[in-house]
Amino acid sequence: MAVIDVAVDIIFLSQTVVGALGNSSLLLHYLVHYLMGFKVRHTDFMIQHLIVANLLALLCRGVPQTVEAFGVKDFLSDFGCKLIFYLHRVGRGVSIGSTCLLSVFQAMKISPENSSCTELKVKASKYIGFSIYLSWILYLLVNIIIISYMTGKRSSNNITIMKHYGYCSAVHKDKTSQLLHSALLTFPDALCVGLMLWASSSMVLILHRHKQRMKYVHKTSSLRSSPESRATKTILLLVSTFVSFYTLSCIFQICLIIIYNPHWLLVKMGAIVAGSFPAVSPFLLMSRNSSASRLGISGIRNRKIPDVRRNM
Repeated sequence: MAVIDVAVDIIFLSQTVVGALGNSSLLLHYLVHYLMGFKVRHTDFMIQHLIVANLLALLCRGVPQTVEAFGVKDFLSDFGCKLIFYLHRVGRGVSIGSTCLLSVFQAMKISPENSSCTELKVKASKYIGFSIYLSWILYLLVNIIIISYMTGKRSSNNITIMKHYGYCSAVHKDKTSQLLHSALLTFPDALCVGLMLWASSSMVLILHRHKQRMKYVHKTSSLRSSPESRATKTILLLVSTFVSFYTLSCIFQICLIIIYNPHWLLVKMGAIVAGSFPAVSPFLLMSRNSSASRLGISGIRNRKIPDVRRNM
């Protein structure tokens, strides 16, 4: 038991440190380019919000888990538990929303000129910022309900019906309240995952058709044959990784809701899976097709010039 506990704690610490460094370095990369006067593309803008959301979700869950792993007990007050869980859920939600917008925007961007997305392709770039900020507002509002559930362990002595999550506890509501709570929190996530799957399927189909056409063409100047194709494959890799970890996370979350007093290992494994995508995603973005250098080139290509087409 002690060996398993130590191993899980080491995983928590490694995941938090590595994930925080990866996201911070990528965010610093964008900050440097912004200070140098480069103008990033819309996809880069969405990735920046994804990085911030990843850091929020990773630190708000990983740091308390790591502190508890070192034997510090009851270090969070009632307010601290409510704030930590609330910010974690907001970060997790915005991470879902940003990944969804990224995949949908890229699917429209590489769609053929004669497709039904032609008009949307022109208008989409104008609403990227609005959509990102709307996702922040949506998840800030939806997750307010978390505040009424979470409580510090020190403030839960007089409450008999509790679910303990290590450093914090949650009030165990009746089945009807639990179902409504789960439905409210799950609906936006399920909608985003559905859109991601649709966008990913569209991108795979477009790339397949493009590959078939290129078999009979030796030379092409199409944007889709090189940078757009690489960017699309990077986003597909990001989305597939997210959906995989999200599915596992949902399974753990359902188990935690159904089980009255979940085992500590189930709680910690659920937290590890929930933190896997925020920890892994920056390295996927940096490694795929030399993404770090590609992002740098995108900044140079998008200097602040009046040509609106450069923003696409």
